[in-house]
Amino acid sequence: MPALSSCSRPLFEERLRRSGLRVTQQRVAILEFLSGTTSHPTADEVGRAVNLDATMASRASVYNVLRSLRDAGLVEELVLDDALARFDANVNRHHHFICRACKRVEDVDWAELPLRRRTKLPDGKSVEDLSVVLRGLCTACQKS
Repeated sequence: MPALSSCSRPLFEERLRRSGLRVTQQRVAILEFLSGTTSHPTADEVGRAVNLDATMASRASVYNVLRSLRDAGLVEELVLDDALARFDANVNRHHHFICRACKRVEDVDWAELPLRRRTKLPDGKSVEDLSVVLRGLCTACQKS
């Protein structure tokens, strides 16, 4: 993973502080990596990426940092078809598209598939959030 630029490090440190998290090298590195990718990596992929240049975090540390970032609302944890937890720093309202051929997971902007938000289901269940997983063929796989 490339070294943090002097411009981006304070931004990630401030996001951690605002969320009530202590600033650590591992948290900053993992938050920066997730903020710079759209690939929805697994915890192991995050660990490999942040440890490319030098070992910064053990496997357990990566899992603990991801859990703390998730609990603070800085990343979203997704469990999709492969049953692996994947992580996404895009915490804005959006859906996901999974290509059935290449298995790539992509964000779909909320506005592209607007759904009426309900607060109650007919049987009385309280709805707090709504997300949709779309499945099909991505543009690249359709061409091949």
